[in-house]
Amino acid sequence: MNEPYQVKLDGFEGPLDLLLHLINQYEIDIYDIPVAQITAQYMDYIHTMQRLELDIASEYLVMAATLLALKSQMLLPKQEIEETDEEYMEDPREELMQRLIEYRKYKEAAQKLQDKEREANQIFTRPPVVFDHHDIRQPVGKGDLSIYDMIDALGKMFERKKWHEPLETKIENSGVSIEERMTEVLDLVKHSTEGLAFDRLFEYPSRSHIVVTFMAILELMKNNEVTCEQEHHFDQLYVFYRTCNGQ
Repeated sequence: MNEPYQVKLDGFEGPLDLLLHLINQYEIDIYDIPVAQITAQYMDYIHTMQRLELDIASEYLVMAATLLALKSQMLLPKQEIEETDEEYMEDPREELMQRLIEYRKYKEAAQKLQDKEREANQIFTRPPVVFDHHDIRQPVGKGDLSIYDMIDALGKMFERKKWHEPLETKIENSGVSIEERMTEVLDLVKHSTEGLAFDRLFEYPSRSHIVVTFMAILELMKNNEVTCEQEHHFDQLYVFYRTCNGQ
């Protein structure tokens, strides 16, 4: 009997990271968060992860419940307050807003430290040497797309292909390993000089095919063998082959 896939991704940093990603993506004012909109977008991500039976940490589900509670609270009719009443009505979004601002501050500080570390890793000292030829290769970055961008692209692919529910009821091993699918994907991308549309890598509406392909793309990105790019937010994603010089 085929054993089900156990899918766990390492790119998730927590629900605050996902919320911050959504705020940046939709250019939302962090001091005036539209709870209904952010809740709908957040739940879309959770539903996409659940459809793939990804290992979702409980903190994501706790945040989902918090957002739904906030949404309900914001929909309740506001009590009229007399002008003489000096009681301060706290915005129910206040706590979430403060948590996000604090998280963003530490995330930006961590990014600056990471950039400094990356720059330091490119500095070497050695005795003077004469170069006979110019074969100096520059380091290649892994791109700006995060795991959330990839999940968003996957969710939009479901909608475009009208795959509201994959045909299989559970993820079963189809006989193709992630390593084999990586080879297949790489071969397809190599022959697409202008980039291969993300959707074209998902040919069959079965969870096994979708999950193995998705994991294969993530592994290829991690190994710096392919890069995923989109011209603007919400545009179609394209997968490009990365040669040694990053072209």
